[in-house]
Amino acid sequence: MSTLKNLKKHLKRGNVYRRADLEQWTTAVDRHLGQLVEDGTLQKLSHGLYYYPKETVFGPTPPDEAILVRSFLKDEDFLITSPNAYNSLGVGTTQLYNKRVVYNHKRHGEFELGGRRFFFHAKPKFPKKLSEEFLLVDLINNLDTLAEDKNEVMHQALDKAKLMEPKKIKRTISEYGNVRTKKLLSSIFENEHTVKIFTSKKGLC
Repeated sequence: MSTLKNLKKHLKRGNVYRRADLEQWTTAVDRHLGQLVEDGTLQKLSHGLYYYPKETVFGPTPPDEAILVRSFLKDEDFLITSPNAYNSLGVGTTQLYNKRVVYNHKRHGEFELGGRRFFFHAKPKFPKKLSEEFLLVDLINNLDTLAEDKNEVMHQALDKAKLMEPKKIKRTISEYGNVRTKKLLSSIFENEHTVKIFTSKKGLC
């Protein structure tokens, strides 16, 4: 069996490969990558990143976003989101953005992978999955980047925060909020606590 055929035998459809991943099966990785791209077996996604597409009746499918990002980062610890996710909160955001955001620990910047643009933000902490509380905190963190009326969105976001389970939203604010977000959201609960104490004392008189 030729080296190229042996290399093909190890490829699995739907997988994304880095150049370094293929060196274990060939001593002429660059020449063989060129041949595999030329004959359509692999698609070049970006420098050093290749995709072996799945075939359907409609043609080859694009790579799964999570697989693409995992291969690019060489890391499992990341969170993919989009400003479009804020629309689920019901706080006045309605715009649709062609933007994918990747919170991670390694890379920062804008990268095009497989014809899709990703905005990588290196952060010390982020959750493993999206939650309503995280989306609200993230929205306020990034309020200045939104196209909507920022004052109106902020007003509705603060009202939304008051309706959330206090322990969850307070923990999320503490873990993921920037300085401004912590100040804005923490003041809500401090004010409500003061009102409750004042009301309680009046009732005892």
